[in-house]
Amino acid sequence: QVQLVESGGGLVQAGGSLRLSCARSGSIFSILAMGWYRQGPGKQRELVAAISSGGSTSYADSVKGRFTISRDNAKNTVYLQMNSLKPEDTAVYYCNTRSVGPNTAWGQGTQVTVSS
Repeated sequence: QVQLVESGGGLVQAGGSLRLSCARSGSIFSILAMGWYRQGPGKQRELVAAISSGGSTSYADSVKGRFTISRDNAKNTVYLQMNSLKPEDTAVYYCNTRSVGPNTAWGQGTQVTVSS
């Protein structure tokens, strides 16, 4: 069974930075498009950044210019560098493949809290 382990969250003041990491088990990581998702209080989970197997990236408008997604295939790990954080970025952050469905298994996520 695939496991996803997110880490790197925490409490930070507005304007600060955090770097999230996500390790995925399994041998096919390098060919998977991966994404970072977040779920804020009372909100649905949303995709905020994605990276293809070839390294092409895309971002939600709300984080464009502030967040950077990257990957290290040798470590089966995807990262999310978050700069200029805002209180509205407060959420539990998850990683997963770019394509998810109702039966997709998720990791425990990592909490990011941005204080004003």
